[in-house]
Amino acid sequence: MVKVLSISGYKGFELGIFKKDHPSVTFIKVAIKKSLLSLLDDGLEWVLISGQLGTELWAAEIVFELQVDFPDLKLAVITPFLKQEESWNEANKEWYTSVLAQAEFIDSVSKKGYESPLQLRVKNQFFIEKSDAILLFYDQEKEGSPKYIYEMAIQYQNNHDYPIHLVSFYDLQAIVEEEELKRMDF
Repeated sequence: MVKVLSISGYKGFELGIFKKDHPSVTFIKVAIKKSLLSLLDDGLEWVLISGQLGTELWAAEIVFELQVDFPDLKLAVITPFLKQEESWNEANKEWYTSVLAQAEFIDSVSKKGYESPLQLRVKNQFFIEKSDAILLFYDQEKEGSPKYIYEMAIQYQNNHDYPIHLVSFYDLQAIVEEEELKRMDF
């Protein structure tokens, strides 16, 4: 049973997406929503994100949408360090702040500002150990920042029952085709 799910994946810029409402985001959100819906049937209660731009904040928006029909679903934003949004542009800071305002729980793994990449590694370890499974928007064909938490999850899986749910570019392509067929029916 998956009660606590960590979600991570590509940052928008890794995909060439620089606006939160880019057309591709629709399909990414559909993929996340499908995964969450199947896990909600399995007892999902909490979604954990670190508040990174891209996949994690899109996932937060899906959690908020799903809370209408699943009011027991909760979002925790646990950042790797304090003030991670400090260097972000205003639009991204506003987006992040709006997600924090709706989250049920907010904290930081490190109670300091950014010091080193070790803080990100510690955050990845925390997310894996504190969750029952992970949902990653990651494709081994296209390396990027999710590679690190993915490799750590694989290692953890060697000694623990820890499901890794991947959304790949192949999955997104299938969703794009499904959505096109739905539109053609109208």
